[in-house]
Amino acid sequence: MIMKIGIFVCFAFLLAISSPLQAKKPELPQVTEEGLHLVPDSKLAIVYAAPDADLAPYKRVLLLDTYVAFQKNWLRDQRSRSAQPLGITTRDVERMKDTMADEFQSVFVEVLESGGYPVADEAGEDVLLIRPAIIDLYPNAPDTGQAGMSMTYVASAGAMTLYIELYDSVSGALLAKALDRRADRSSGLYTWSNSATNKQASKRILKGWATILLDALNEAKR
Repeated sequence: MIMKIGIFVCFAFLLAISSPLQAKKPELPQVTEEGLHLVPDSKLAIVYAAPDADLAPYKRVLLLDTYVAFQKNWLRDQRSRSAQPLGITTRDVERMKDTMADEFQSVFVEVLESGGYPVADEAGEDVLLIRPAIIDLYPNAPDTGQAGMSMTYVASAGAMTLYIELYDSVSGALLAKALDRRADRSSGLYTWSNSATNKQASKRILKGWATILLDALNEAKR
């Protein structure tokens, strides 16, 4: 619980300053309270890193459990649209959180390990600790699997925001943190949304983020 509260406090500030990300680039502080410096022209919307941060020594990664949070009014919006008497239940919400957390771990492990960075189960001098969170999660038409639910057609499966922190696993020093919001690409056509299509959409976004991290690790070694 303490770790989850800590994550929330850290990214609450970044969310506050990043709300206009889709409209225009916000005015961001050049240096955070932790002494991290804003990284210009990054592949993610907002990246801060320690001036002396160096990812070159890290050959393995240690992934902490992924914290998942829906957008503030998402559940209320879904229940107001639902034609079902019960709509989305608390159990449905927790199941979707668990599914997203598992999917994050699966995708990042697959991408990083295939790229030459095996996952460690404990700290080490060559181990990069990753503390991830998926926040502002907004699936447009979640499939709860309830019997008799109507088919839902959407142009996009939804959107979510990645908040991630990178630490030296031994010293605990914060090396970098980043925030990035992505939406499922829209084809301009309405398609049927279900658990399979939602999973495919989230996997595409997660794989993109994992690849950016892999590229950063590889770039540091050149």
